[in-house]
Order: sequence, then structure tokens, then C-alpha cells
Amino acid sequence: MTIAQLVPLLLQLSIAAVVIGLALEAGDGDLQSLLRRPGLFLRSVLAMNVLVPLAATAIALLFGLRPEVAAGLILLSVAPVPPVLPGKQAKAGGSGSYAIGLLMAAAVLAIVTVPLSIYLIGKVFGHELHVPAAVIAKVVGFSVILPLLIGTGLRKLAPGSASKLAKILSRAGFLVLAIGFLAILLKSWQGLVAQVGDGTLLAILAWTIVSLVVGHSLGGPDPADRSVLALASANRHPGVAMAIAGAIVTAEQKPALSAAVLFCFLVSTLLTGPYVAWRKKSGVTVPSPA
Repeated sequence: MTIAQLVPLLLQLSIAAVVIGLALEAGDGDLQSLLRRPGLFLRSVLAMNVLVPLAATAIALLFGLRPEVAAGLILLSVAPVPPVLPGKQAKAGGSGSYAIGLLMAAAVLAIVTVPLSIYLIGKVFGHELHVPAAVIAKVVGFSVILPLLIGTGLRKLAPGSASKLAKILSRAGFLVLAIGFLAILLKSWQGLVAQVGDGTLLAILAWTIVSLVVGHSLGGPDPADRSVLALASANRHPGVAMAIAGAIVTAEQKPALSAAVLFCFLVSTLLTGPYVAWRKKSGVTVPSPA
């Protein structure tokens, strides 16, 4: 196995380890918690699957972004929640139960919403774009759904060891994830640098701010829920976005589009840092898990 094959495999395994650790520490019923709150569920879908992709499309048109950057931003905007986001949401005082429920719900919904969103947005730009649902199901299945179910099963089988195992898996997963991500960053550095210019940074900043405002506004009266939805709206799963890229462009176009996705992901992740700091400073309290 070559290094190029090993790094993606290690990243997948490390993400799975982090998500299993997350599920091991979750409360009973957390995976289904969002379904018991239909109002919040519908607002979450509206924010993440309608308003944020519309904002990305409008910003791409308004700023006249280069095709690969515009596509990268839009692809990221239709992707579900990244598997490691609940940790960041917790730092911002977000509700752990809602964060896990949203992670699961967004992953399942993505199998339908992502192909539909890409088809409709493609129409806006005059293209017939089709993403097989199986492509999305494979990514979210292995990175989110299956690890959550495995972690939940392990917690039920060995509740006394769940917390200790969760810490081990989470720490190991984050360490390998950081090393793997650094390797990808170094490999893609030239492609990332090429994305700078022509209003790219300003466009990503505008999208991030709009996404945070949309999620914060639709999160409801509970400050902890607002933190979760704001960060979920502005932070998306780069793996799903890259999988979409592979399904809609040629092999020659994929490196540039993947670099654009990674660049948009990195910039938006950094730009949400001040929001996390503000929520921590505001002293948002977290309700007890369901």
C-alpha cells in the first residue's frame, strides 16, 4: 500500500474512532433526540439544507468567483455536519444531545438532500448535474452513521467501560486525524495558495457570517441550541463535498475542485473561531442530555 492510499484510510479510521468515542459518551436517546423536537428539526433543515446553500449560490454569483471556487463553496454548503463538529459545538456551550442528534439526522438526510440540491443548483447555472445517492450514502455511512451505531452498541454492552474507551478512541482519533490532515495540507499547499485572490477570501467570509447568523437565528430561544445550529450551518463535511466533486467533474478537473473545497473548509473553520469564543465568553449553559 502506498502513502497516497494509506493517508485517506488512516483519516477514515481516525474519524470513525472519534465518532465512536462521541457515541460512547452520549446519553440514551441522543441519536433520536432531534426527532422528538419537530419544530427545531424543521428549522435545522431550513437553515442547513435551504438557506445556507441559497446563500452560497447567491454569493458565488455576486462575487463572480472562479468556477472551481464557486463550485467548491457550493458543494461544501450542501454537505452535512462534519463528524468532529460536536466537540467544537460543546466548546461554544452547545447542547450535546442536540449536536449528536443533528449529526445523525443530517447524515441520513444528506443521502436525499445532497443529490436534490446539486441538481437544483446545477439548473441555476445551466448544467444537468446528477450525484448518485449511493456516493453520499457511502461517505456518511462510514464516517457518521455506522460509527455512531457501533459506539451506541458498545455503550449498551459495556456501560462501565464506555467512558474510558471513549477517551482512548477520541484522543487517538484526533491525533491521527491531525497528522493525516497536515499531510494532506502539505500535499495540497500549492493548490490552496492558487485559490487566493479575486475576492475569494471575502466571499468565504460573507458566506460564513451569513451561515452563522442563519443558524443562530433559527436555533430557537435556547442559547445552547443556537450555538449548535450556527456552527452546523457554517461548518460542513469536506469528505462529502469532495465525493460530490468526484461524481460531477472529470479526473483532470477534480484536483482543482478538491483544493477549492479544502480551502473553503479551512477558511470557514478558522472564521468560526471568533463565534466560539464569543459564545464561551457569554457563558452559555448546556442543558442536561436527554
